This record gives sequence, structure tokens and C-alpha cells, in this order.
Amino acid sequence: MKPVKNLVFAALLVFSLALNTIAGDVQVPGIAAPTPSPTPEESRIFVPAPETDTTVETADYLFLEVLTALLSVY
Repeated sequence: MKPVKNLVFAALLVFSLALNTIAGDVQVPGIAAPTPSPTPEESRIFVPAPETDTTVETADYLFLEVLTALLSVY
């Protein structure tokens, strides 16, 4: 009978603690409220359009070829 009594007391303790717990936002004095989450329009990242009339210099092309050759060694 004693294990049943302990089980009932444990269940009452858990129930009483769970009853006083508030789900969601809890206002605590002295702590600032969190900032609201951004809307989908505000959270978009601006990516500029690529330039269409770019030219590749000969030095850049040669550097890329040399870099590719060096990396192929490893």
C-alpha cells in the first residue's frame, strides 16, 4: 500500500507543479521583451544582378589555368 501512496503523492506533486506552469510567453520584470521575428518580406536577402558585359583579362585567365594545373598535381 505504501508504493501506491507514494505514487499518488508524486502524481499530485507533478500535477500541482504543472498546473501553475504557464505555456508561452512569460513576462518577467527586469528583462526586455524579445524583438518580433521579421516578416518574409523583411527577411529577404538582396542579391545584386550579375553584370552581363564583363570581360576576362588575359592575366586572370592565365592565373586560373596555372592554379588549375597546380591543384591537379595534388
